[in-house]
Amino acid sequence: MKFSDKLELCHERVSFLMRLTLQFLRYPVVQEGGALAPFFTEESHTFSEYLLVPGYSSTQCIPDNVTLKTPLVRFKKGEESPITLNIPMVSAIMQSVSGPRLAIALAQQGGLSFIYGSQSPEDEAAMVRFVKDYKSGFVESDSNLTPDMTLAQVMDIKELTGHSAMPVTDDGSAHGKLLGIVTSRDYRPSRDSRDKLVSEFMTPLDRLVVAHDGVSLKEANDIIWDNKLNQLPVIDSEGRLCSMVFRKDYDQHKSNPDELLDSNKSYLVGAGINSRDYEVRVPLLVEAGADCLCIDSSEGYSEWQKITLDWIREQYGDEVKVGAGNVVDAEGFRYLADCGADFVKVGIGGGSICITREQKGIGRGQASALIDVCRARDEYFEETGIYVPVCSDGGIVYDYHMTLALAMGADFLMLGRYFARFDESPTHRVNINGSYMKEYWGEGSARARNWQRYDLGGSKNSLSFVEGVDSYVPYAGPLKENVENSLLKVRSAMCNCGALSLGELRENAKITLVSATSLVEGGAHDVMLKDATSPEVNFRS
Repeated sequence: MKFSDKLELCHERVSFLMRLTLQFLRYPVVQEGGALAPFFTEESHTFSEYLLVPGYSSTQCIPDNVTLKTPLVRFKKGEESPITLNIPMVSAIMQSVSGPRLAIALAQQGGLSFIYGSQSPEDEAAMVRFVKDYKSGFVESDSNLTPDMTLAQVMDIKELTGHSAMPVTDDGSAHGKLLGIVTSRDYRPSRDSRDKLVSEFMTPLDRLVVAHDGVSLKEANDIIWDNKLNQLPVIDSEGRLCSMVFRKDYDQHKSNPDELLDSNKSYLVGAGINSRDYEVRVPLLVEAGADCLCIDSSEGYSEWQKITLDWIREQYGDEVKVGAGNVVDAEGFRYLADCGADFVKVGIGGGSICITREQKGIGRGQASALIDVCRARDEYFEETGIYVPVCSDGGIVYDYHMTLALAMGADFLMLGRYFARFDESPTHRVNINGSYMKEYWGEGSARARNWQRYDLGGSKNSLSFVEGVDSYVPYAGPLKENVENSLLKVRSAMCNCGALSLGELRENAKITLVSATSLVEGGAHDVMLKDATSPEVNFRS
């Protein structure tokens, strides 16, 4: 039995109470085509209004046995999705969230970032290219030296890039003639003069182990292991540097078994686009190697999105994958699915920094919107044999909301505030009243001024009013530790529901609406809480 069917009794009860209330107030429930606007009889619900009810779990239901693989883009019945995520997480298309550093960190965990599009097409393409080049096994060096540079310059470059291994070439370029290499073992800042020349302390070419152009990644890694190296320069027949292979990349892959890689061992990365400059932006992003695009818009049930999708299909066919949205009901989903969207995003006004509902009265509770759209997705699949994944975008406050969203039918989650808290997000870490915070602002804020995202057409190319805020979020540390912790909770909750995959979770989950008092009951109450930083206690009831 599908989750949508399981919720029918709950919704019938809510609908009945709603109709009674409307009758009591003498407001008619107007049907479509009436004098007034159609009225949704169900209340608009958020994730916090639901809980999972435990189901039978066998001895096989342990977190280590749970798989979180999920399709990213549409596929036909009997086939597999061309792109599969290893974890159901993608990062929001936002300036304060999805830069190249976070894209790399998230791909290492098995998720996907969508580089923000509120920048020039050239700059966005450069970020995509950086991620794709970061780990293809063979890395083009971006920290290079010449023999006449000084130790002071070496230390400045190390401080700027964080790189301790730097090739020395005749012209200081990434493809100059290799003369040697400098690593942190070649000098001692406490003893050596800052004016000491690179030529005096570098390891020269005749003492280096190198590989030649054409070597496979496996062969390169074997050379590294056999010779106990940390890095291996690859040179061509004329002795010019081609690339570098690093031991840390091999070690990192072993410690991140869920890494999201393409056939060239590069990280997968997405990119945001808009419905204004797509004719310029899309070709640059495709050339840079973007694996998936997504139309970034506050409201996706629009002809502008159809025009954008049509142009991409005319130029690239089905080769370029592109998601669309956002929508909040079945009608909007079917429109975008028929337009050829590879996935559909759900959610308007539910983000922590979004004030669209305040400003325009547009939106819907995220749980209600997600249930409606996922039901439409399943119906569409039954009718057409085409499965169009659903992305739940917004409304996630607590980790357990992730599990609820997945149980309600979401194939994957787009998260903004969640990722903005981490080291790898592109914003500054600041000290606010003794606590470390990270800056976080919405694309509709005065700071971002991403007018293309909220554009409804016309000649005015500007943001008429804000639909987002500028804020801080508590700093949470590195992405890897936080994502692993959050997903451990998801896996554990899935085991409580007797599910070892997201498909099983949707089939097995039992979900109940909760009252306001049961929300209080669900947290710590009627005890004296100890403050971790103080011997004082606080009473919570």
